[in-house]
Amino acid sequence: MALLSGALLLTYPATIIPENRLQVWTFARAHFDAYREAIPGFERDHAGLKVDLQYVHERAVTSRLRAAFASDLPVPDMLEVEIRWAGGFFRGPLSDIGFVDLTRELKKPRPDGPPWFERVVASRFAPYTARRKVNGIEEDHIFGLPHDVHPVLLAYRRDIFEEHGIDVEKLTTWDAFFSEGRKLLKKLNGDGQTKHFLIELNDASSEHFEILLFQRGGALFAPDGTLRMDDETAIQNMLWYVPLVAGHDRVAYSLAWNLEMMGKAQESKLFLAVLMPDWLSGYYQKYAPAAHGKMALMPLPAFTPGGLRTSTRGGSMMGFSKKSKQFDNAWELALKLYYDTDSRIEQFKLLNILPPTRESWKHPALSAANPYFSNQPLGRLYADQAESTPPQYASPYAQIARRKLGEALSESVRYYSTNGVNGFEDYVRHRMKQAGDEVRIQSTLNAYD
Repeated sequence: MALLSGALLLTYPATIIPENRLQVWTFARAHFDAYREAIPGFERDHAGLKVDLQYVHERAVTSRLRAAFASDLPVPDMLEVEIRWAGGFFRGPLSDIGFVDLTRELKKPRPDGPPWFERVVASRFAPYTARRKVNGIEEDHIFGLPHDVHPVLLAYRRDIFEEHGIDVEKLTTWDAFFSEGRKLLKKLNGDGQTKHFLIELNDASSEHFEILLFQRGGALFAPDGTLRMDDETAIQNMLWYVPLVAGHDRVAYSLAWNLEMMGKAQESKLFLAVLMPDWLSGYYQKYAPAAHGKMALMPLPAFTPGGLRTSTRGGSMMGFSKKSKQFDNAWELALKLYYDTDSRIEQFKLLNILPPTRESWKHPALSAANPYFSNQPLGRLYADQAESTPPQYASPYAQIARRKLGEALSESVRYYSTNGVNGFEDYVRHRMKQAGDEVRIQSTLNAYD
């Protein structure tokens, strides 16, 4: 630990942040580029104040920040944290959490309308909320300003579906989607060689599994921190998911996160549908030009008739350091970057990311035709599903849970590929419980929590 700490200090020596400088960290290159466009106007309105915007890798954000919070090292005034890492900062007593508690600020009435807490989709506060007992009463404490909603739609190759007479309006459930999709694949792969798959689903990590788990009503954790990753809902999701990505009758292809392959996959029509959060649609426009004008968006098929037709993937929060002496300026800048309609609409035009405030959804830009997605009103389609996005609850052990869930998935895939349905359910139940127990053991080892 001493050697590691020393190396960290040598790699990232302490620097003194001038009082007239507001330091901001973001882990997302796309956010960094968008914020650079908005910051000059903020600086003009705050004479003498300079905003030091830094692009820092998300893993460095977490390691550097934890070290700084636990010592006298300087920290940025404000910074973005990715949703997967946020819960790790909310452990221990409230006094030990390095971020400012924003609960009162968010729920305070504003002169121009309701509090910010009422203007943002409620489920988006869940990942950045820590529940603690204060004077014997459990209370929620919000430590992050939500940057987004990230509803998920299904992007599909409209040209291919229409060519084969498939009416997507009738594909309202996953059963209907996969039934029609298997028929389509038989036509496309008529020579017996598998050249096309129906959908992209990862067979070794939990990213797509989680999207569908949330849609099904499952979760990694309950609001009180209880582990749910191995409950019956998660088990049923695993039993349903694995045969889609493994075995002789699989219909899914695992691309993983590869921007170059994203474009090549669309050129070859490798898979015909994608679980598409709003932010991913921007990447497709940039890195998969072959599908320009050929893709379209629709709500996710539901698990049951009339069921939920969206989910969520990804997210970011803006946190404010307790050590900062510029909270007022930092809060004002965050509101401009996150909740100012004009600023967020400009970001939407660059990134396709739906703003989190309901008032911004009325802007005409969200109804504009998007040529890449068959001239559909992309922003409006995502906004129509935003209120229904399921919550993700914070936990210091969320990253461990995701890793263990990914291990259970990859091993269930390997079992199914070898044995098929023979003993499969028993294996999944055993492996999921094992994964869940490993997370529970980790949580009991840390007396600090």
